[in-house]
Amino acid sequence: MSAVSDRLPTFPWDKLEPYKKTAAAHPDGIVDLSVGTPVDPVPELIQKALIDAADSPGYPTVWGTPALRDAITGWVERRLGAREVTHRHVLPIVGSKELVAWLPTQLGLGPGDKVAYPRLAYPTYEVGARLARADHEVYDDPTRLDPTGLKLLWLNSPSNPTGRVLSKPELTRIVAWARSHGILIFSDECYLELGWDADPVSVLHPDVNGGSYEGIVAVHSLSKRSNLAGYRAAFLAGDPDVLGPLLQIRKHGGMMTSAPTQAAVVAALGDDEHVRVQRDRYAARRKALRDALEAHGFRIEHSEASLYLWATKSESCWTTVADLADLGILVAPGDFYGEAGAHHVRVAFTATDERVRAAVQRLA
Repeated sequence: MSAVSDRLPTFPWDKLEPYKKTAAAHPDGIVDLSVGTPVDPVPELIQKALIDAADSPGYPTVWGTPALRDAITGWVERRLGAREVTHRHVLPIVGSKELVAWLPTQLGLGPGDKVAYPRLAYPTYEVGARLARADHEVYDDPTRLDPTGLKLLWLNSPSNPTGRVLSKPELTRIVAWARSHGILIFSDECYLELGWDADPVSVLHPDVNGGSYEGIVAVHSLSKRSNLAGYRAAFLAGDPDVLGPLLQIRKHGGMMTSAPTQAAVVAALGDDEHVRVQRDRYAARRKALRDALEAHGFRIEHSEASLYLWATKSESCWTTVADLADLGILVAPGDFYGEAGAHHVRVAFTATDERVRAAVQRLA
């Protein structure tokens, strides 16, 4: 077996450590805008559901409780506009990153099979292909790819890192193209409820898929919309002919969400008010940081959704990272997400209000 270093790229965040030390040396402390981890409290109704289910001595099921599947199907129909979604159309997962990393392997892909993902993308898409020893390819427009050997097409809208949103006509065209070539689509929609200058649409919407879920699966997470990153709570929805075999594989692998977490997800998906409150928090932070960055000479591109601002000064991303670190502000270099990001940085607005105010003051 080849060494891990031969199979996987360098873990990108390790390269940021020297700049983190510089930022942390600021007299007023670091403002860490490099990662999109939630910092606000878990809503009380979700905490209560978790606590009430704490006495769960038995093994949970991989498919989840009927109440969990009801909550997922109800949310998918209510929020995404999907129709006729049954329990066979959904599958709980242990956080979305685990799914992204292991999906090609679970699908049985390997050498000679190809996985494609956006040119600017979350690094774990590449990691998943590498773990399966499958080929991988990046794209600007997936319909321009050579479909030969392409087995898995990742979409990501809203995008991490750019915040770009694929329009309904774009999604419709991509779904039709993939189906014509027998290519499976997994659409990473984890930021779908965080649209600012656009209204993101799911591949599960009938206007996109023509009322059929054939060959499409959407990936959703509660980490961002409900501050549940620590709970590892996510789910899939879409083609039952894809999810059924995945369920069997995941049963063998023991990939089960904890029983208290399942109860918490039921509460979270049944309540829209806490999502509205959290959106309002993020909207205020986004505006404050965007105004400050633009006043500081940055240009903001895309960023119409998600929890990030895709910013550039038309210079090396590492020069920008170093300059901001001197101000005590840590951001993510754009080349973490692909060579096309070499002149951008990703700025998260998931810091506390106090830390965001500190960043605004330093940028001024």
